[in-house]
Amino acid sequence: MSSKTPSVTRSKPLKRPTQARARFTVQAIFDAYVRIWQRDGWEGLTTRAVALEAGVAIGTLYDYFPSKEALHSAYVRHCMETLIEAVDQQVVAPAQLSWEERMRRLVQLLSGCQSVSWFHPDMLALEPRIAEQKHQQRAWSEFLAMWRRVFDACSDLPRRPDEALIEALHLAIWGGRRYAMQLRLDQPRMQQWAAEVEQLCLARLRAID
Repeated sequence: MSSKTPSVTRSKPLKRPTQARARFTVQAIFDAYVRIWQRDGWEGLTTRAVALEAGVAIGTLYDYFPSKEALHSAYVRHCMETLIEAVDQQVVAPAQLSWEERMRRLVQLLSGCQSVSWFHPDMLALEPRIAEQKHQQRAWSEFLAMWRRVFDACSDLPRRPDEALIEALHLAIWGGRRYAMQLRLDQPRMQQWAAEVEQLCLARLRAID
């Protein structure tokens, strides 16, 4: 096993996998990262332990992630991209869905009631270590672009919402989810909250004049 180690701790991934084999390796690293976090938490997590759990050389892991902060940063990005991909596949792409059904599916995904990636509430506390303002702004822009694609697909919606309303809807759902995670709401209460938010979104969109 290689003894390669990073000379300086960095909080950003070094590169993104492009080839199929590299993507498979990085996914194995992410899966190992989740298993160790679930078992030992952030404090018990090391890059060496992740490499061992994933069955890859430590040098291979360092080719992508020079520190556990960099690995966490990449995993959070992976969660976001997986969520947006799920919205595109389940909300935007299907034909013959009513706009109400698209909104229901969107709320279920954004609220976390239909989970597509594992995410622990303690991960929110790590954001200052890995995300600068420009990264938050990029995520914001990508989420708003996702919402626009959803409304592009809502051909039966009588009136399209303006940008201010789209931003408000996203803040209400995404911000609410993050706060609910900090409160450690259990699944039944999360589902109840999501159901209420869904009704609020539907009512507001029906009221556009």
